[in-house]
Amino acid sequence: MNMRNMNQMMRQFKKMQEQMMKAQEELANKTVEGSAGGGVVTVSMNGHKKVLGITINPEAVDPDDVEMLQDLVMAAVNDALAKADELVSQDLGRFTGGLNLPGLF
Repeated sequence: MNMRNMNQMMRQFKKMQEQMMKAQEELANKTVEGSAGGGVVTVSMNGHKKVLGITINPEAVDPDDVEMLQDLVMAAVNDALAKADELVSQDLGRFTGGLNLPGLF
């Protein structure tokens, strides 16, 4: 490979790297919502997996069954995490060609 081709390849790689970093930053502004119990508990989360809010319908609050509410919150968080992973995969997958690169996301 000659030096000219090498320089062109390095520029393309740098451009792709910049686009990927921008896409990662934009994930902070994208939100997903997970839910459980038919929507009585919902969790909103951004693409960086930061919980932005939790909504609990009052009918889900039973002082005699706190364990059920805890399970609903946990299920809603896990649902939101799965959706955030899917969002990350969609947004950044175009850069990795569908490869799962550990530590990248």
